[in-house]
Amino acid sequence: MFVSSHLLLLSTLASASVAVDEVIVVNQSKPRTAQETPASISNADVSEQPAGLRIDAAELLKGLAGVQADSRANYAQDTRITLRGFGARSAFGVRGIVLQLDGIPLSMPDGQAQTSSILLDEPENVQVIRGPLATIYGNSAGGMVQWFSRRPDTTQLRVDAMAGSNATQRQLLQGDWVDDSTAIRVVGTRLRTDGPRDHNSAERDQLALRWYQDLSDSVEMIVRLDDNNAPHLQDPGSLSPDDWRADPTQTFGGATRFNTRKAIHHQQMSVSLRSQDGWHINSWKGWRDIEQYLPFPGGDIRGSGAVIDLRRSFVGVDASYDYNWEFSQPLTTTVGVHHAEQDDRRFGYENNFGERGELRRNELGEVTQQAIYSLTDWRPVDDLTVLAGLRYSDVDFGVDDYFVVPNNPDDSGAQRQHAWSWSLGLNYQVNDHWQVFIARGNGFETATLTELAYSNTETGLNTELGAAYNQQLEAGVKWQGDSLQAQLTAFRIDTTDEIVVDQSIDGRTTYTNAGLTERSGIELEASWFISDNWNWRTAATLLEANYASGERLPGVAERQLYSQLNWDYRPEQRLSVITEYRGDVAANDANTVIAPSHTLWHLNWRATYSIAQWQVSPWVNLHNVTDKAYVGSVVVNQGSGRAFEPGTGRELQAGVQFNRRW
Repeated sequence: MFVSSHLLLLSTLASASVAVDEVIVVNQSKPRTAQETPASISNADVSEQPAGLRIDAAELLKGLAGVQADSRANYAQDTRITLRGFGARSAFGVRGIVLQLDGIPLSMPDGQAQTSSILLDEPENVQVIRGPLATIYGNSAGGMVQWFSRRPDTTQLRVDAMAGSNATQRQLLQGDWVDDSTAIRVVGTRLRTDGPRDHNSAERDQLALRWYQDLSDSVEMIVRLDDNNAPHLQDPGSLSPDDWRADPTQTFGGATRFNTRKAIHHQQMSVSLRSQDGWHINSWKGWRDIEQYLPFPGGDIRGSGAVIDLRRSFVGVDASYDYNWEFSQPLTTTVGVHHAEQDDRRFGYENNFGERGELRRNELGEVTQQAIYSLTDWRPVDDLTVLAGLRYSDVDFGVDDYFVVPNNPDDSGAQRQHAWSWSLGLNYQVNDHWQVFIARGNGFETATLTELAYSNTETGLNTELGAAYNQQLEAGVKWQGDSLQAQLTAFRIDTTDEIVVDQSIDGRTTYTNAGLTERSGIELEASWFISDNWNWRTAATLLEANYASGERLPGVAERQLYSQLNWDYRPEQRLSVITEYRGDVAANDANTVIAPSHTLWHLNWRATYSIAQWQVSPWVNLHNVTDKAYVGSVVVNQGSGRAFEPGTGRELQAGVQFNRRW
């Protein structure tokens, strides 16, 4: 499901010797630039993104072709990320896409992930892999998003103070300590906000510890500890199209009637060993507790309740080794193994108007994912690169039902899904500036345990829901010049048994296999250094995502455009004008509910000053300058008609960062 960061691209970028904005990593021993890799890859330095509060993962994904990041302005539902249409079905969190931070999976063994567990101030680089190369990450690899942080290189103290509209405030305190062989970082953050709508407030506190230790001249150990606690996340709910048009700032009446809300406590630890000799071992363990109140009573004896009490534990290990063949032309094969487990202890209760009622669900869900994989990197001639990947994944699902009472039979069940995934890509360097590539691959995606949990008959595990299988083809050209860098890619994806939303009513969503879907499109990404003071980033995506019957795939924008014009009018001072366009989005399979297109304008300013021994970096962000009413996200196939999640109106945000180095 999720492959080692050494297997594909993007691995030990924590090392200060690796320039993360120029180099990806095919394996640990052979760094390779993105220009030489036969794949559609976006690679962005987070410092080039507009300054902001860093409370939404979409802030770190701007200007990346093929990426649709839906900011729901609803802290109880998390950011939805879609790559070339994969992940659009998600009712909450992320589906169909693999997420990693510094090589450690954020995705669970069954394929679900949440970005709210990420300390968004930490990453310095984001890299996105789309297309065939992503398929060998295994289950749910419609694409790959990796964030990378950097090992501290100096002892320092950092303090951030941020504030914004809707009584939003956020603080960060960070301390780094560094000597010749050790680096330690401790971070704490605090978020409080009332949100842009009624019943939309949120509280979140995060603590993190990072310990980097050189065990020898060639081996580094990294220990990561995270504690993310969000005890109060109110859910204002989505709106019907008519209600959204009448007043997009209103709150769904059932949200206050049933006091819809969520509490999340996520803890995770990991240990990584990385060697310059071409091997790595990543191990991780974590816990995630969720309590969520849905907007209906949930009293039906067979309905699983409307108060979710989930206690999840997960554990995993991933290891790989790079073997350099003794041939006249460079040839390296990475081989690895992966094992991960997930246990979901799930209870459901009635919602007595915001109070927990009688038990309606009691079960244990278990997922085990095992895989073996390889990637061969070969350069038969100086100008030609060949990448060939292969992976076998085996995913076992099981549910033990302990809520067996009259009129509610035993709903226990099990399912096994396994498949081979492969990818083959060729990259040819035409001259010093031009590269062309072509790639082909097959992948698969299982449903998550949460998606298997419900069926329309309200009886247990939905064992009729099977895996989806996709065939991907892409070809592109890349240009690297002194002042201009660009990538143009065309792609086609055919998916059999696409996993789609069957129906979604008041927070309960069921899924089905939809037969054949087809996606095709063109992506353009460019950075142009116009002069010493002006530069421009842009990304455009044209995507047709349709069922075989011709209807559009819901949740997917067919047109997207991003533009960021930066004016560095003085050293360390920048003013940015940002434009975001998104085409209309179908909200249901019949395409009878359509969220309209919109164009948003933002202004962003940031600067850095030296005052005594402190570096002071203020910033200001004006979101949605024209106060445009828009739909930030849609709820796919919403059975009660509440399909639109409103975007935020005009908001002013500001912050300042203080750094003291020793």
